[in-house]
Amino acid sequence: MSGQAQAAAAIVRGRAGDITPRVGIVLGSGLGGLAADIAEATTVSYADLPGFSTPGVEGHAGQLIVGRLAGVPVACLQGRVHYYEGGPLSAVRVPIRTLKLLGCEILFATNAAGSLDVAAGPGSLMMISDHINMLPGNPLVGDNDDDFGPRFFAMDEAYDPALRDLLRQAAGDTNVTLHEGVYIACQGPNFETPAEIRAFAALGADAVGMSTVPEVLVARHCGLRVTAVSVLTNLAAGLGDEALSHDQTLKYAGAAARDMSTLLLAFLRALDAR
Repeated sequence: MSGQAQAAAAIVRGRAGDITPRVGIVLGSGLGGLAADIAEATTVSYADLPGFSTPGVEGHAGQLIVGRLAGVPVACLQGRVHYYEGGPLSAVRVPIRTLKLLGCEILFATNAAGSLDVAAGPGSLMMISDHINMLPGNPLVGDNDDDFGPRFFAMDEAYDPALRDLLRQAAGDTNVTLHEGVYIACQGPNFETPAEIRAFAALGADAVGMSTVPEVLVARHCGLRVTAVSVLTNLAAGLGDEALSHDQTLKYAGAAARDMSTLLLAFLRALDAR
């Protein structure tokens, strides 16, 4: 079993006391402020955790927070690393496996993404129903760690149907508009061309981003149930008039943070009631 993940989990457990998290949360670009709602919080910098890579992108703080959100014990990864930063995709193994070793049963991933649907504009939310992986590789390539999961594993229900039902319930209970669709992951760091967006639409994609899929692969390999929500921060290339930029991503992610927080809290309350 990964010694780095074990060491990181031991460090976090030593600081977090009696809290055993049930849900692991990954906060994407511009969504780090959601961590402020965590009660009884213990914060550990990624720099202090073996095997954790420090994010190099604005909007990703680079710290793990353990506490309670809506009364549910959680472990929050405030920031992630991306393939375009130059490191290997395998860099996501240790953070996700650390969540597993801390006791998490569920991964709730968030990200900022471009919308391929003009009806789902900037500032809206989309629950991911499935994904297409266009990243150049897979974080699980190499020797398999049998203590976490099998060499070969299924991805036909990568985004847990029961958890997606809970998200729909949470959205309905809080009047938060929640679109649903397929997320396609690309390597970046550039935004896509209009021709690429047309091709992705033909493949069945509804949103495009540069993250999340590697984390989902590692999570499913080690038995975590997964659900995920994208903040749609722009219309993809060729679909809108606004110039694409990371500042735009942060702007609309921040604007949607309230709806994301409302949805996440309602989801956790519904989960806790079951």
